[in-house]
Amino acid sequence: MSLPSCGQGGRQPGAELGAVGDAREGFTVGLLLPGEGPDRPLFTRALTSLCPRCHVQYADAAGDRARQGRQIGRMLADGVRVLVLGAVDPGAAAPWVARAKLSGAKVVAYDRLANGPVDAYVATDPARVGREQALALLGAMKVAGPVLLLNGSATDPYAATVKRGLHAVLDGRVTIGWERDLTRPDEAAREVAAAVAALGGASKVGGVCCASDAVAEAVAAELARAGMAGVPLIGHGGRPAALGRVRAGAQTATVRTDVAAQAAAAARLAVEVAGGRTVYGTAIVSNGTTVSIPAVLVPPAVVTKGAPHGASAPGVARGQGTRSH
Repeated sequence: MSLPSCGQGGRQPGAELGAVGDAREGFTVGLLLPGEGPDRPLFTRALTSLCPRCHVQYADAAGDRARQGRQIGRMLADGVRVLVLGAVDPGAAAPWVARAKLSGAKVVAYDRLANGPVDAYVATDPARVGREQALALLGAMKVAGPVLLLNGSATDPYAATVKRGLHAVLDGRVTIGWERDLTRPDEAAREVAAAVAALGGASKVGGVCCASDAVAEAVAAELARAGMAGVPLIGHGGRPAALGRVRAGAQTATVRTDVAAQAAAAARLAVEVAGGRTVYGTAIVSNGTTVSIPAVLVPPAVVTKGAPHGASAPGVARGQGTRSH
Protein backbone atom coordinates (compact mmCIF):
# COMPACT_ATOMS: atom_id res chain seq x y z
CA MET A 1 0.00 0.00 0.00
CA SER A 2 1.17 3.54 -0.69
CA LEU A 3 -0.18 5.96 1.91
CA PRO A 4 0.93 9.35 3.27
CA SER A 5 3.12 9.04 6.32
CA CYS A 6 1.66 10.50 9.49
CA GLY A 7 2.99 13.93 10.33
CA GLN A 8 4.74 14.48 6.98
CA GLY A 9 1.85 16.04 5.09
CA GLY A 10 1.19 15.43 1.41
CA ARG A 11 1.90 12.15 -0.37
CA GLN A 12 4.89 9.93 -0.46
CA PRO A 13 7.01 10.21 -3.63
CA GLY A 14 5.28 8.34 -6.47
CA ALA A 15 1.97 7.98 -4.62
CA GLU A 16 -1.16 9.10 -6.45
CA LEU A 17 -4.49 10.42 -5.20
CA GLY A 18 -6.85 7.52 -4.55
CA ALA A 19 -4.15 4.88 -4.84
CA VAL A 20 -4.91 1.44 -3.38
CA GLY A 21 -1.79 -0.39 -4.53
CA ASP A 22 1.82 0.35 -5.45
CA ALA A 23 3.32 -1.44 -8.46
CA ARG A 24 6.80 -1.24 -6.92
CA GLU A 25 5.72 -3.06 -3.78
CA GLY A 26 3.10 -5.29 -5.41
CA PHE A 27 -0.52 -5.92 -4.54
CA THR A 28 -3.23 -8.52 -5.14
CA VAL A 29 -5.70 -8.31 -8.02
CA GLY A 30 -8.91 -10.32 -7.83
CA LEU A 31 -9.85 -11.89 -11.17
CA LEU A 32 -13.49 -13.00 -11.12
CA LEU A 33 -14.80 -14.74 -14.22
CA PRO A 34 -18.22 -16.18 -15.07
CA GLY A 35 -16.69 -19.45 -16.29
CA GLU A 36 -13.46 -21.24 -17.08
CA GLY A 37 -11.47 -20.12 -20.10
CA PRO A 38 -8.01 -19.05 -21.28
CA ASP A 39 -8.21 -15.66 -19.54
CA ARG A 40 -6.49 -16.52 -16.27
CA PRO A 41 -2.99 -17.43 -17.54
CA LEU A 42 -3.07 -14.63 -20.11
CA PHE A 43 -4.07 -12.07 -17.50
CA THR A 44 -1.54 -13.35 -14.96
CA ARG A 45 1.27 -13.19 -17.51
CA ALA A 46 0.33 -9.65 -18.55
CA LEU A 47 0.02 -8.44 -14.95
CA THR A 48 3.38 -9.94 -13.98
CA SER A 49 5.08 -8.13 -16.87
CA LEU A 50 3.73 -4.82 -15.58
CA CYS A 51 3.97 -5.51 -11.86
CA PRO A 52 6.39 -8.36 -11.02
CA ARG A 53 5.42 -8.37 -7.34
CA CYS A 54 1.67 -8.42 -7.97
CA HIS A 55 -0.43 -11.54 -7.40
CA VAL A 56 -3.73 -12.79 -8.83
CA GLN A 57 -6.49 -14.21 -6.66
CA TYR A 58 -8.78 -16.11 -9.03
CA ALA A 59 -12.42 -17.18 -8.80
CA ASP A 60 -14.59 -18.97 -11.36
CA ALA A 61 -18.33 -18.55 -10.75
CA ALA A 62 -19.33 -21.44 -13.06
CA GLY A 63 -22.23 -19.34 -14.31
CA ASP A 64 -23.71 -18.92 -10.83
CA ARG A 65 -24.59 -15.31 -9.99
CA ALA A 66 -24.98 -15.92 -6.26
CA ARG A 67 -21.68 -17.79 -6.14
CA GLN A 68 -19.91 -14.87 -7.77
CA GLY A 69 -21.40 -12.51 -5.20
CA ARG A 70 -19.95 -14.65 -2.42
CA GLN A 71 -16.59 -14.71 -4.17
CA ILE A 72 -16.53 -10.92 -4.34
CA GLY A 73 -17.39 -10.73 -0.65
CA ARG A 74 -14.55 -13.10 0.28
CA MET A 75 -12.04 -11.16 -1.77
CA LEU A 76 -13.04 -7.88 -0.17
CA ALA A 77 -12.81 -9.51 3.28
CA ASP A 78 -9.31 -10.71 2.34
CA GLY A 79 -8.28 -7.14 1.63
CA VAL A 80 -8.20 -7.32 -2.17
CA ARG A 81 -8.57 -3.77 -3.42
CA VAL A 82 -8.55 -4.22 -7.20
CA LEU A 83 -11.20 -6.45 -8.79
CA VAL A 84 -11.27 -7.40 -12.46
CA LEU A 85 -14.86 -8.55 -12.81
CA GLY A 86 -16.34 -10.62 -15.61
CA ALA A 87 -19.90 -10.51 -14.32
CA VAL A 88 -22.18 -13.54 -14.60
CA ASP A 89 -25.14 -11.14 -14.78
CA PRO A 90 -24.01 -7.60 -15.69
CA GLY A 91 -27.38 -6.07 -14.90
CA ALA A 92 -27.46 -7.56 -11.38
CA ALA A 93 -23.85 -6.72 -10.51
CA ALA A 94 -24.48 -3.16 -9.30
CA PRO A 95 -24.87 -3.97 -5.57
CA TRP A 96 -21.61 -5.92 -5.52
CA VAL A 97 -19.75 -3.23 -7.42
CA ALA A 98 -21.15 -0.64 -5.02
CA ARG A 99 -20.05 -2.76 -2.04
CA ALA A 100 -16.56 -2.99 -3.49
CA LYS A 101 -16.38 0.77 -3.93
CA LEU A 102 -17.61 1.36 -0.38
CA SER A 103 -14.82 -0.97 0.77
CA GLY A 104 -12.29 1.24 -1.00
CA ALA A 105 -11.71 -1.15 -3.90
CA LYS A 106 -11.34 -0.38 -7.59
CA VAL A 107 -13.36 -2.34 -10.16
CA VAL A 108 -12.44 -3.02 -13.78
CA ALA A 109 -15.35 -4.55 -15.71
CA TYR A 110 -14.04 -7.33 -17.94
CA ASP A 111 -15.66 -8.61 -21.14
CA ARG A 112 -19.12 -7.69 -19.85
CA LEU A 113 -20.04 -4.15 -18.76
CA ALA A 114 -21.26 -4.63 -15.20
CA ASN A 115 -23.70 -2.12 -13.77
CA GLY A 116 -22.59 0.05 -10.89
CA PRO A 117 -19.73 2.51 -10.31
CA VAL A 118 -16.99 0.65 -12.22
CA ASP A 119 -13.69 2.46 -12.75
CA ALA A 120 -12.88 1.11 -16.23
CA TYR A 121 -14.01 -1.47 -18.79
CA VAL A 122 -12.32 -3.72 -21.33
CA ALA A 123 -13.97 -5.92 -23.96
CA THR A 124 -13.97 -6.79 -27.61
CA ASP A 125 -15.80 -3.93 -29.34
CA PRO A 126 -19.45 -5.08 -29.34
CA ALA A 127 -20.60 -2.67 -32.05
CA ARG A 128 -17.89 -3.96 -34.39
CA VAL A 129 -18.77 -7.55 -33.48
CA GLY A 130 -22.35 -6.93 -34.63
CA ARG A 131 -21.24 -5.20 -37.84
CA GLU A 132 -18.73 -7.95 -38.69
CA GLN A 133 -21.31 -10.64 -38.06
CA ALA A 134 -23.81 -8.88 -40.33
CA LEU A 135 -21.26 -8.41 -43.12
CA ALA A 136 -20.19 -12.06 -42.88
CA LEU A 137 -23.83 -13.12 -43.10
CA LEU A 138 -24.52 -10.93 -46.14
CA GLY A 139 -21.40 -12.17 -47.88
CA ALA A 140 -22.36 -15.81 -47.36
CA MET A 141 -26.05 -15.66 -48.30
CA LYS A 142 -26.93 -17.69 -51.40
CA VAL A 143 -30.66 -16.91 -51.42
CA ALA A 144 -32.49 -13.69 -50.66
CA GLY A 145 -34.68 -15.35 -48.06
CA PRO A 146 -35.33 -13.96 -44.58
CA VAL A 147 -32.67 -14.28 -41.91
CA LEU A 148 -32.85 -15.47 -38.30
CA LEU A 149 -31.25 -13.41 -35.53
CA LEU A 150 -30.67 -15.17 -32.21
CA ASN A 151 -29.36 -12.43 -29.93
CA GLY A 152 -27.98 -12.51 -26.41
CA SER A 153 -29.90 -11.71 -23.26
CA ALA A 154 -31.95 -8.52 -23.29
CA THR A 155 -30.49 -7.61 -19.88
CA ASP A 156 -26.86 -7.80 -21.10
CA PRO A 157 -25.57 -4.35 -22.26
CA TYR A 158 -22.90 -6.04 -24.41
CA ALA A 159 -25.49 -8.16 -26.22
CA ALA A 160 -27.66 -5.10 -26.75
CA THR A 161 -24.79 -3.24 -28.42
CA VAL A 162 -23.98 -6.25 -30.64
CA LYS A 163 -27.65 -6.31 -31.64
CA ARG A 164 -27.59 -2.63 -32.59
CA GLY A 165 -24.48 -3.25 -34.69
CA LEU A 166 -26.26 -6.08 -36.51
CA HIS A 167 -29.29 -3.97 -37.29
CA ALA A 168 -27.18 -1.02 -38.44
CA VAL A 169 -25.95 -3.19 -41.33
CA LEU A 170 -28.89 -5.53 -41.99
CA ASP A 171 -31.88 -3.20 -41.73
CA GLY A 172 -33.12 -2.28 -45.20
CA ARG A 173 -30.84 -4.84 -46.89
CA VAL A 174 -32.47 -8.13 -45.89
CA THR A 175 -35.74 -9.26 -44.38
CA ILE A 176 -35.42 -10.27 -40.75
CA GLY A 177 -37.90 -13.11 -40.59
CA TRP A 178 -37.33 -14.21 -36.99
CA GLU A 179 -35.55 -12.53 -34.09
CA ARG A 180 -35.32 -13.53 -30.44
CA ASP A 181 -33.25 -12.46 -27.42
CA LEU A 182 -32.12 -15.70 -25.77
CA THR A 183 -31.44 -16.18 -22.09
CA ARG A 184 -29.68 -19.53 -22.56
CA PRO A 185 -28.03 -21.26 -25.54
CA ASP A 186 -30.28 -24.30 -25.15
CA GLU A 187 -33.24 -22.17 -26.27
CA ALA A 188 -31.74 -21.89 -29.77
CA ALA A 189 -32.84 -25.20 -31.27
CA ARG A 190 -36.46 -24.58 -30.32
CA GLU A 191 -36.36 -21.10 -31.86
CA VAL A 192 -34.89 -22.37 -35.13
CA ALA A 193 -37.54 -25.07 -35.40
CA ALA A 194 -40.29 -22.53 -34.71
CA ALA A 195 -38.81 -20.08 -37.23
CA VAL A 196 -38.59 -22.68 -40.01
CA ALA A 197 -42.20 -23.67 -39.42
CA ALA A 198 -43.37 -20.04 -39.39
CA LEU A 199 -41.41 -19.08 -42.51
CA GLY A 200 -42.65 -22.01 -44.57
CA GLY A 201 -39.73 -24.39 -44.69
CA ALA A 202 -35.98 -24.68 -44.76
CA SER A 203 -35.62 -23.36 -48.30
CA LYS A 204 -37.02 -20.01 -47.18
CA VAL A 205 -34.20 -19.24 -44.71
CA GLY A 206 -31.36 -17.10 -46.01
CA GLY A 207 -29.08 -17.38 -42.99
CA VAL A 208 -28.75 -17.42 -39.20
CA CYS A 209 -26.74 -15.11 -36.98
CA CYS A 210 -26.06 -16.16 -33.37
CA ALA A 211 -24.99 -14.22 -30.29
CA SER A 212 -22.35 -16.80 -29.38
CA ASP A 213 -20.69 -19.94 -30.62
CA ALA A 214 -22.54 -21.85 -27.90
CA VAL A 215 -25.80 -20.79 -29.57
CA ALA A 216 -24.33 -21.55 -33.01
CA GLU A 217 -23.48 -25.08 -31.87
CA ALA A 218 -27.10 -25.78 -30.99
CA VAL A 219 -28.27 -24.13 -34.21
CA ALA A 220 -25.85 -26.16 -36.35
CA ALA A 221 -27.26 -29.38 -34.92
CA GLU A 222 -30.84 -28.27 -35.57
CA LEU A 223 -30.01 -27.14 -39.11
CA ALA A 224 -28.46 -30.52 -39.86
CA ARG A 225 -31.50 -32.31 -38.42
CA ALA A 226 -33.81 -30.19 -40.59
CA GLY A 227 -31.78 -30.75 -43.76
CA MET A 228 -30.50 -27.15 -43.78
CA ALA A 229 -26.79 -27.81 -43.38
CA GLY A 230 -25.88 -25.37 -46.19
CA VAL A 231 -27.62 -22.36 -44.63
CA PRO A 232 -25.08 -19.62 -43.70
CA LEU A 233 -24.46 -19.69 -39.95
CA ILE A 234 -22.51 -16.97 -38.12
CA GLY A 235 -21.33 -17.16 -34.49
CA HIS A 236 -19.24 -15.15 -32.06
CA GLY A 237 -16.38 -16.07 -29.77
CA GLY A 238 -13.97 -18.27 -31.72
CA ARG A 239 -14.04 -21.19 -29.28
CA PRO A 240 -12.15 -24.29 -30.51
CA ALA A 241 -15.31 -26.26 -31.28
CA ALA A 242 -16.57 -23.40 -33.44
CA LEU A 243 -13.28 -23.24 -35.33
CA GLY A 244 -13.67 -26.96 -35.98
CA ARG A 245 -17.18 -26.42 -37.36
CA VAL A 246 -15.89 -23.60 -39.57
CA ARG A 247 -13.15 -25.86 -40.96
CA ALA A 248 -15.70 -28.64 -41.53
CA GLY A 249 -18.18 -26.30 -43.20
CA ALA A 250 -20.89 -26.75 -40.56
CA GLN A 251 -20.55 -23.10 -39.51
CA THR A 252 -19.82 -20.33 -42.00
CA ALA A 253 -17.88 -17.95 -39.77
CA THR A 254 -17.24 -16.83 -36.23
CA VAL A 255 -16.27 -13.39 -35.01
CA ARG A 256 -13.29 -13.98 -32.79
CA THR A 257 -12.74 -12.48 -29.36
CA ASP A 258 -9.05 -11.68 -28.86
CA VAL A 259 -8.73 -12.79 -25.24
CA ALA A 260 -4.98 -12.14 -25.12
CA ALA A 261 -5.48 -8.49 -26.08
CA GLN A 262 -8.36 -8.14 -23.61
CA ALA A 263 -6.34 -9.68 -20.79
CA ALA A 264 -3.36 -7.43 -21.48
CA ALA A 265 -5.58 -4.35 -21.49
CA ALA A 266 -7.28 -5.44 -18.26
CA ALA A 267 -3.90 -5.91 -16.56
CA ARG A 268 -2.83 -2.41 -17.59
CA LEU A 269 -6.08 -0.90 -16.35
CA ALA A 270 -5.79 -2.78 -13.04
CA VAL A 271 -2.32 -1.35 -12.41
CA GLU A 272 -3.41 2.15 -13.41
CA VAL A 273 -6.54 2.28 -11.24
CA ALA A 274 -4.61 0.75 -8.32
CA GLY A 275 -2.08 3.55 -8.56
CA GLY A 276 -4.79 6.19 -8.59
CA ARG A 277 -3.79 7.38 -12.03
CA THR A 278 -6.14 8.78 -14.65
CA VAL A 279 -7.23 5.95 -16.93
CA TYR A 280 -7.38 6.37 -20.68
CA GLY A 281 -9.01 4.02 -23.14
CA THR A 282 -10.23 3.95 -26.71
CA ALA A 283 -13.76 5.07 -25.85
CA ILE A 284 -16.05 6.38 -23.11
CA VAL A 285 -19.11 4.25 -22.27
CA SER A 286 -22.08 4.26 -19.92
CA ASN A 287 -23.56 1.22 -18.18
CA GLY A 288 -26.92 2.71 -17.29
CA THR A 289 -25.89 3.55 -13.73
CA THR A 290 -22.53 5.25 -14.33
CA VAL A 291 -21.52 7.59 -17.15
CA SER A 292 -18.11 8.43 -18.60
CA ILE A 293 -16.47 5.06 -17.95
CA PRO A 294 -13.08 4.83 -19.73
CA ALA A 295 -13.09 1.74 -21.94
CA VAL A 296 -10.61 -0.22 -24.01
CA LEU A 297 -12.53 -1.79 -26.90
CA VAL A 298 -10.47 -4.45 -28.68
CA PRO A 299 -11.18 -4.99 -32.40
CA PRO A 300 -12.57 -8.41 -33.35
CA ALA A 301 -11.49 -10.66 -36.22
CA VAL A 302 -13.66 -12.75 -38.54
CA VAL A 303 -12.67 -16.38 -39.01
CA THR A 304 -13.86 -18.21 -42.12
CA LYS A 305 -12.91 -21.56 -43.62
CA GLY A 306 -10.15 -20.07 -45.77
CA ALA A 307 -8.39 -17.82 -43.28
CA PRO A 308 -9.05 -15.27 -40.53
CA HIS A 309 -9.49 -11.70 -41.66
CA GLY A 310 -10.09 -8.42 -39.89
CA ALA A 311 -7.81 -7.85 -36.90
CA SER A 312 -4.69 -9.97 -37.01
CA ALA A 313 -4.90 -12.96 -34.68
CA PRO A 314 -2.01 -15.38 -34.31
CA GLY A 315 -3.08 -18.89 -33.36
CA VAL A 316 -6.67 -18.56 -34.54
CA ALA A 317 -6.50 -21.75 -36.53
CA ARG A 318 -5.71 -23.68 -33.34
CA GLY A 319 -8.28 -21.83 -31.24
CA GLN A 320 -5.68 -20.29 -28.94
CA GLY A 321 -6.67 -17.24 -26.92
CA THR A 322 -10.32 -17.42 -27.85
CA ARG A 323 -13.49 -17.59 -25.82
CA SER A 324 -17.20 -17.40 -26.41
CA HIS A 325 -18.80 -14.33 -24.94
